[in-house]
Amino acid sequence: MSGSIRKLLIANRGEIAVRIINAARKLGIATVQVVSEADREMLAARMADEVIEIGPAAAAKSYLNVENVLDALRRSGADAVHPGYGFLSENADFARAVTAMGRIFVGPDADTIERMGDKVNARRAAIEAGVPVVPGSNGRLEDPAAALTLAEEMGYPVMIKAAAGGGGRGIRVVGNADELLGAVPQAIAEAKAAFGDGGLYMEAYVENARHIEVQVLGDGNTVLHLFERECSLQRRRQKVWEEAPAAVLSADQRAELCASAVRLASAVAYRGAGTMEYLYDPTRKAFYFIEMNTRIQVEHPVTEAITGIDLVAEMLLIAGGAPLSMRQEDIRVGGHAIEVRINAEDPARNFFPSPGVIERLQVPEGEGIRFDTGFDTGSRVPPYYDSLVGKLIVKAASRKDAIERLKEALESLDVAPIATTAPLFRTLTRNTDIIAGDVSTQWLERWLSSIESK
Repeated sequence: MSGSIRKLLIANRGEIAVRIINAARKLGIATVQVVSEADREMLAARMADEVIEIGPAAAAKSYLNVENVLDALRRSGADAVHPGYGFLSENADFARAVTAMGRIFVGPDADTIERMGDKVNARRAAIEAGVPVVPGSNGRLEDPAAALTLAEEMGYPVMIKAAAGGGGRGIRVVGNADELLGAVPQAIAEAKAAFGDGGLYMEAYVENARHIEVQVLGDGNTVLHLFERECSLQRRRQKVWEEAPAAVLSADQRAELCASAVRLASAVAYRGAGTMEYLYDPTRKAFYFIEMNTRIQVEHPVTEAITGIDLVAEMLLIAGGAPLSMRQEDIRVGGHAIEVRINAEDPARNFFPSPGVIERLQVPEGEGIRFDTGFDTGSRVPPYYDSLVGKLIVKAASRKDAIERLKEALESLDVAPIATTAPLFRTLTRNTDIIAGDVSTQWLERWLSSIESK
């Protein structure tokens, strides 16, 4: 049972909305799907028990419009709201307003979102919890002069990052003072546009870093980890290929990393699903906490694949008042999983957007294969939102076998006539560096640049 949740409003769209509906159905929870004018016919709208339109196609006037979403929550009579990822999922004011209405926000409380959603505050919390962090500023950088002074002390290269938000926005890597003075105002402007907050902070730049993150679940009293994922293959700081577990870690490193994530989440009495993100320095064999995502992640299916735990269902149970349904010793890793993001973008044309109607969608099936999508044949991929068509997830006994299964599944995937990133992943499954696991957060962009220069 789902505790006190009987009816759930889904304040999101696309594949994560479908994912939430499926989890809610399993728990006997009725669903209400909010939609923009552009999403009236989307798959999630056809699956939900009820649909409420909340505004025009533009996200700022619909999915990001707090008053419209709250009005839909009020009208629906729903007990709770699941924000998914993106949009309002890490908006503390929205979470606070939901709670003030006497409804349940499926996620941590607003104070935790506020504290851990701000990278500077999260960094301080990590230091207090004894979790290693990348050397950097102790607080927000107030102006270019302060940034310049700190960079000179730290030594170049350094990374300028937005204090709020995520998704790679507001980040600049700079190698000297001139670059820094030009990058700071650009980063402030980008952060303000993306998150409404132009605050910045600075970190030392870890070269050839790998991006590893730990999935946690908490009920406000107890925190457990569901091991780690590696998300080093990125383009423009957006993850495109994720794996679990991280093959680069030894058993001792894995234990130390996961323990640090539990320690930090416990320090803030975390409630719900969350992700602690780290940079791993393979030269020093050291990891550094960089930020926390106080929501479900796009890449959560690879963790579900290796643990057998339905993270979205667990979020709903916890939000409904139930304690964690498992102990740490109950959570075990089985096999290796990989997820690739199939976006409506054309890799052959510098990832030019490719919205339009999907006239043919053939999804691979079979053992160890899963495809999460918000579309079906006849669906229109609109130009207004994230270009994600679906996530192809495979699981096998070993990493080598998982890559082979991914290769076969990609050959069976057919999305037409729109262009997608599937051809890119077909190529990557045959790349010797990827097969060997010899990658970093810069690897994909360097590889793409080398292809373009030929």
